[in-house]
Order: sequence, then structure tokens, then C-alpha cells
Amino acid sequence: MEMENVLFAFGLTLFAGLSTGIGSALAFFTKRTNTRFLAFSLGLSAGVMIYVSMVEIFFKAQEALQAGLGERMGAWITVGAFFLGIFGVMLIDKYVPSHENPHELHRVEEIRGRAGELGQEHALMRMGILTALAIAIHNFPEGIATFMAGMQDPRLGVPIAVAIAIHNIPEGIAVSVPIYYATGSRKKAFTYSFLSGVAEPVGALLAWFVLMPFLTETLFGVIFAAVAGIMVFISVDQLLPAARKYGEHHVSIYGLVVGMMIMAVSLLLFI
Repeated sequence: MEMENVLFAFGLTLFAGLSTGIGSALAFFTKRTNTRFLAFSLGLSAGVMIYVSMVEIFFKAQEALQAGLGERMGAWITVGAFFLGIFGVMLIDKYVPSHENPHELHRVEEIRGRAGELGQEHALMRMGILTALAIAIHNFPEGIATFMAGMQDPRLGVPIAVAIAIHNIPEGIAVSVPIYYATGSRKKAFTYSFLSGVAEPVGALLAWFVLMPFLTETLFGVIFAAVAGIMVFISVDQLLPAARKYGEHHVSIYGLVVGMMIMAVSLLLFI
């Protein structure tokens, strides 16, 4: 594997993960949440990830597995790995307490006039830290997915990284708001938000150091199929529900369709 590919894939993962800091910055430098824009962006991210997972990544994984294991066995292993990726992220979601759910939405308007509410500082700080930790746990498999896609094919890695980066922006707000309430410190709120995204490049490093020495065509196929499952689950469990919670259901669906169209055209252009 060429080092240029490795560095490029890691750069994509770093960009995607640390975009939680963009959400934190928005919380401090904008006066109100543009709900239509966020709903459209989250829908667009879901469209990109669903289309590329089901149309491109799944079948690349199947080709790799069938080449090594035969047509029938390769097809079964592809399906199994796809759902294994889904169930893996489901288990992570299951063990994140619902009252600390990292996908609970916050708006930037909340940041003003409520810092340091009497009697609430400790509880809010705890909420913010646990939210940052929960986001880090969720971001770990996303980092592996982005890294593996970037390693295999830059035309897949770039849109996936952008889609996950958009997905991380509201999560950055979710960390910043309670920590700013608790401390009144923009610096602390931004730092915790920024660091919550570090798990994605850590996931990329794990993929490189642990998986790459053993990477064969068959192992690649299994990982890539699992990546497709991870991204489909993220889209239907996190991105689309988050977009709807902003109160812009139709806007999010328009974004979903546009995201699919963009991904479809980009794949056709590079055939």
C-alpha cells in the first residue's frame, strides 16, 4: 500500500472527525441556527452515504470476496459482514444512555444567557463530558469507515469524509452547549467539542496498525462490506432522524435525493 494513499486517507479521517470543532465554533459565532440548512445538509449526507454504500462499496466488497472464496460463499460472507457492521454500531448505540445521547440536538440560540445557571453547573458539565465521550465512541467506527474508503478509492473517500463531517457539526454543538452552560468558558466548550472528534483519526490509526499487516483480498472484502453496513445504519438511525428533529422533514428528504444524485453523477464521471 503506497504511503501517499495512507496519508491521504488519514487526512480525510482527520478532517471528518475534527469537524466537531466547526459545530462548536458555530455555536459561538452565529446568532441563530439555520435549521433548513442543517436539515438539508444532514439529508444530503445521508443520501451520499446510503447511495455509495449500497451501489458501490457493497459490490466492491462482494467482488473481492468472490474472487477469494468463490461466487456463492463470497456472496454470503458479503451479506454477513454487511449486517455485522450494522449490528456493531447498534451495540454501541444500545450502551449509550439515552439521557446522554450524543445525537440529542441543540441550537446555537441556547448558548446565550444561560451559562452558569445556579445549581446546574455540575450536572451540565457532567452531561457535556459524557456527551463528548459518547460521540467519541460513535466516531470510532466512522473513522475506520472513512479511512478504509479513502485507502481503497479517493473518489469514494472524499464524499464520505464530507458527509461524515457534516454529520459531526451538530454533534459539536451538542457538546459545546452544556459545557458552556456549566463553565461560561468558550475555550473549554470548544476544546471538549474538538477533542470528541479525535476518535475518528484514532480509529484510522487502529485500522492501519492492526488490520493492514494482515490485509488480504478476503479481509478487505469483509471490512469493506462492514463499512457499508456502518454507513447505512448511521444514515437511517442518526442523520435522517436528526434532520427531522430540526422540524424540516421535506427539506431533509430533498437533501437526501440531491445527495444520491451527486454521488451517482460523481461515480459515473470517474468510470
